[in-house]
Amino acid sequence: MNFVSTRGHAPASSLDDALAAGLAPDGGLYVPAAIPTLEDVAPLPTLAATAQRLLAPYFAGSRLRDALAAMCAEAYAFDAPLRPLAGDGDHALELFHGPTAAFKDYAARFLATALARLHDGDDEDTEIVVATSGDTGAAVAAAFHGRPGFRVTILYPEGRVSPRQAHGLECWGDNVRAFRVAGSFDDCQRMAKAVLADAGLRARRRLTSANSISLGRLLPQMAYYAHASARFHAETGARLGFIVPTGNLGNACAAALAQRMGAPIGPILLACNANDALPRYFGGEDYAAQPTRATLANAMDVGAPSNFERLRHLFGGNDAALRAAIGAVSVDDATIRETIRSAPARHGIVPCPHTATALHALEALRARGDARPWAVVATAHPAKFETIVEPLVGHAVPPPPALAECLARPARGDDLPADDDALRRLLADAPG
Repeated sequence: MNFVSTRGHAPASSLDDALAAGLAPDGGLYVPAAIPTLEDVAPLPTLAATAQRLLAPYFAGSRLRDALAAMCAEAYAFDAPLRPLAGDGDHALELFHGPTAAFKDYAARFLATALARLHDGDDEDTEIVVATSGDTGAAVAAAFHGRPGFRVTILYPEGRVSPRQAHGLECWGDNVRAFRVAGSFDDCQRMAKAVLADAGLRARRRLTSANSISLGRLLPQMAYYAHASARFHAETGARLGFIVPTGNLGNACAAALAQRMGAPIGPILLACNANDALPRYFGGEDYAAQPTRATLANAMDVGAPSNFERLRHLFGGNDAALRAAIGAVSVDDATIRETIRSAPARHGIVPCPHTATALHALEALRARGDARPWAVVATAHPAKFETIVEPLVGHAVPPPPALAECLARPARGDDLPADDDALRRLLADAPG
């Protein structure tokens, strides 16, 4: 299968080349030239098996085709359980059982095992450049830490992630470096895209991305939506809708792609924080990036979602069709606080601030009489946000063992201005 750029000004690429490049040469995002259709949507016993079935068409012409089963077994070694919530038969899709307690662990691990096999003993190191609003960087660091042939440069907005998120970004060392950028996530994302699109720098350094702009992050995230929806459909005959907390739109884009492939997924609703570029668009306005606002749900503090052009491309650039298929709501900080406070009694869970946006969206649907089956996507463990969550629920939220292990390690990061050239110089001067 070939992959093309969302911007249409780059040659078609193989999967292997698209994975290695991260970003298309014209600055666009890689998407499948055609979307394959699943011939069988019956549930499979494991998440890894579902991932293999879903990904196989994309790997048909890849050097990695024969290794796909082993790659899926490695990346999806922990479950993504669909848990019943208290009350009206609603569910939460828990995606925080990986090593850094966030949904990004699945795709980061898959991308790492794919790139490691493509690297295959090459003498030249690959530099992974990743911008993070809180969780991506830690997942990528954990996935690539100690892997020969790779170095990781993490950019995160200083003061705009939780203390435990910051520690999880800075506690790795060895082949992982973390930089506190004096700006917003959008600054970090702009800097990463600038160096990835710099032909001169790429001629001297092998660079790629592990952000959600990477095809290697997009495709693996389909698996848990297909797995949960297939099991739900087999048990109930109904299509399960998903309420997806989102900022940069990669996770939600994966849900839409799995749906387009034929997974029995119902409606998709995006739950955003006060950064409302997407709710404005889905409400009928022209799409326009917005200045980033700092919120309690900091991993979604994105004013210019990169994956919007990828989502739009999946719908052929047809805004009416896209708006008919997907909705979006914005949730402010006061509502996030109240949702966290009431969630233990109302839903039987303690949510992180991001999951709380989805819970509020669910509550609003039910208040309007919506009776369709829904699952909120629980994207991170609440212990990553203890300074927000614990005062609201009135008790400690112990971190899971893998997160506790990260927090026990020493951490060190460096400062970096929000300047594209500063990052260029940093990468150009790195040992080669």
